[in-house]
Amino acid sequence: MLARNSFFVRLIIAFALLPGIANADPMSFQQAWQSVLTRNDSIAAERANVQRAEHMRNAASAHHLPSISLSGNYTRLDQDVELKPSQLAHHMNGGDALGQLAASVPQLGALMGNLDNLLTTTLADRDIYTSSIRAIWPIFTGGRILAAQDIANAQRDEASYLMQMAQQAKFEDLSKVYFATVLAEQVLHTRIDVEQGLATHLDHAKKLEEQGQIARVERLQAEVSYDKAKTERRKAERDLEITQAALQTLVKSNSPVTPSSALFTQENVPAMAPFMRKTLADYPGLKVLDAKRHQADGLINLERGKFYPQVYLYGNYNLYEGDSLTAELAPDWAVGVGVSIPLIDNGGRSDKVKAAHSKALQVQHLRAQAEQDLSLLIEKTWREAGQALEEYQGLDSSIALARENLRLREKAFAQGLSTSLDVVDAELYLASIKTQQLAASYQYVLSLSRLLAVSGEMNRFPDFQAAAIHLTKPTQG
Repeated sequence: MLARNSFFVRLIIAFALLPGIANADPMSFQQAWQSVLTRNDSIAAERANVQRAEHMRNAASAHHLPSISLSGNYTRLDQDVELKPSQLAHHMNGGDALGQLAASVPQLGALMGNLDNLLTTTLADRDIYTSSIRAIWPIFTGGRILAAQDIANAQRDEASYLMQMAQQAKFEDLSKVYFATVLAEQVLHTRIDVEQGLATHLDHAKKLEEQGQIARVERLQAEVSYDKAKTERRKAERDLEITQAALQTLVKSNSPVTPSSALFTQENVPAMAPFMRKTLADYPGLKVLDAKRHQADGLINLERGKFYPQVYLYGNYNLYEGDSLTAELAPDWAVGVGVSIPLIDNGGRSDKVKAAHSKALQVQHLRAQAEQDLSLLIEKTWREAGQALEEYQGLDSSIALARENLRLREKAFAQGLSTSLDVVDAELYLASIKTQQLAASYQYVLSLSRLLAVSGEMNRFPDFQAAAIHLTKPTQG
């Protein structure tokens, strides 16, 4: 009779506590990762930054092309530009002698005055309208255009590596949140088991008290322990709700989600050397520093180019110049070669070259330090994975002992040979060992995720899941 009542108590509690989990949509870790890749705003921002850098690189490539501009001008003069015969004669060879002769001979002076009245020519109207096409094509810039292209290419590479770093960081964030939800769900089920066990124990205690086999204080102890177990279960429910909310936000789902992938462990930790080699060879943070070094080198060449002359072709074609005599006399087009030689520059060219060299040296030292930090991070994370795995495996025997101890305490309590407190302690001890093992499994998965993220091998995560030997599967309602 007691066994049948115990079964019904457990069944009622299980159905009462799991509806929230059952209503959530199941999502595997790979599905969650794909959702983060496509929907996460931080990754989208870095993706937009890559596009911006790509456009800037294309813009730098256009510096080799000629610049062509169409211009139009309107000019208003204080008066028309006119040319008189006397002015023309004055500027001719012998013009001064002719002027002196006209001054000495009155008739000749009068004749020149009449000629001015009759033959004065308007060279340009007071209102001048012009339009033209001008082209300038740089031929030699001292390497500045090539240096600008190198800098733009390196900036584009830097943006790409920054996006990869953002993806790696989000992979670690997702691992923490996703498997924290798995852990919280498993802890909740452990708390449910404890509550169910103590509910059964309380039921037994009531029956035994009615039969006079135990004192009232034993039943009260069982009741207090059951109430505490309900409190711990409710706390575990709140913890699960918090992690589920964080997971839903991270994957940007419109409805609650629950993980369908399991916490897992393996027999041995993967070898450290491949992670170390792959990280030091391909870690995007190091690539970012390499890109910054290329930018510094390009800046050196850019500043050095300011010491060299610039050579360029130029041309101009007049589209419209009006109907004046000046417009008729002016040529329609002109082409030429120009040279600009810097003699004295107030921009501090020499110091800028030195500053660019200092920047390159700074990046070199930063990269060396980053390699040391990464090596330490890989070794530390690998050892943490090994420690978590050892802890997980070492707790198997403790769980077996705790289960056997609980079984014996329950049997002894039913026979009046053990107290209620002994049963409660055994129940709680078993729950604590289970929780400790779940936490060790969670720590192992986190360490493995970090190793895969830093080495850029996140796509290998499903392989480790498939090769797992211990799975702690979430309950799907």
